[in-house]
Amino acid sequence: MSVKPRERRRDTRQHTGYIPLFWRVFALNAAVLAAAVVLTVVVLPPHVLAAPTAEEEIAILVASLGLMLAINLLLLRHAFAPLGRLTQLMREVDLLRPGQRVPVEGSAYEVIELASSFNEMLARLEAERQESAGRALAAQEAERLRVAQELHDEIGQSLTAVLLDLARAERQAPDALRGQLRETQESVRASLDDARRIALELRPEALDDLGLGAALVVLADRLGERAGVKVEHRVEQGLPPLTYEQELVVYRVAQEALTNVVRHASAHRAELSLSRNGGKLELRIRDDGRGLQGDRGGGGIRGMRERALMVSADLDVQERPAGGVEVALDLPLAGQP
Repeated sequence: MSVKPRERRRDTRQHTGYIPLFWRVFALNAAVLAAAVVLTVVVLPPHVLAAPTAEEEIAILVASLGLMLAINLLLLRHAFAPLGRLTQLMREVDLLRPGQRVPVEGSAYEVIELASSFNEMLARLEAERQESAGRALAAQEAERLRVAQELHDEIGQSLTAVLLDLARAERQAPDALRGQLRETQESVRASLDDARRIALELRPEALDDLGLGAALVVLADRLGERAGVKVEHRVEQGLPPLTYEQELVVYRVAQEALTNVVRHASAHRAELSLSRNGGKLELRIRDDGRGLQGDRGGGGIRGMRERALMVSADLDVQERPAGGVEVALDLPLAGQP
């Protein structure tokens, strides 16, 4: 019959001569005080012990208390150090950076119990966060697909029909109105191109048709051309196969990072690289822009962290020493060392 973790910890406490922390601290203090008194009696000359003055009594008391506090400080600091580390981690823990755990060590059972329970709670929260992030992002992708299809089928067809009507009206209109109708056609054509571009960004057809590597190249070229930023790309050939969910996360992180570059970084140059390094796939996006400008947890960065969490990947966003920002996504490959 299996034993639950809590039952195992209770059995350990019962079979290892467990003494509550309160009584251990009490006994330690009593032992230190007794040792100070004995030391005082042994060290002081007999005539001092026989006829102590008020000043000597105060000095003895102060010395005893000082010795007791010093020894307690040294001993208890080590005993309660895990509690300090646990408190610090509880203040700093971020569920978007999974894997943080407090070391389970120390002789006090209460400390081990508290640290173990906190680590179990973190594991449960991380699993629940990953599951909920997966559901939320799946719903987001479904909504993106729906909007992209409506833009393509409804808006695109409507604007195309308007273009045909304008072309027909231009042929029948007097010369004075033809120039104005041509300008209107160009405006409608530009709106049609915008609708197609937005639909493409919402649903990356290149990812479905060409695969991850080619889709990233198309993305880098398109965004760079539109914003006037030179985006260099290096995609390693023969990369291991990924699940569609993993490919989508890598693509969306690259898309968000490059979009931030062209919109906010004021960069002249950017780099995109995708390569394999041992048992993980590495995506890197670098730019020579103005940096994060204090925005280290904005909506875009948080969204990338949520996506990375969904596939158990690590995401790091840092300013580069030479200027600009580097976005690093490390995706573990299943079955790889």
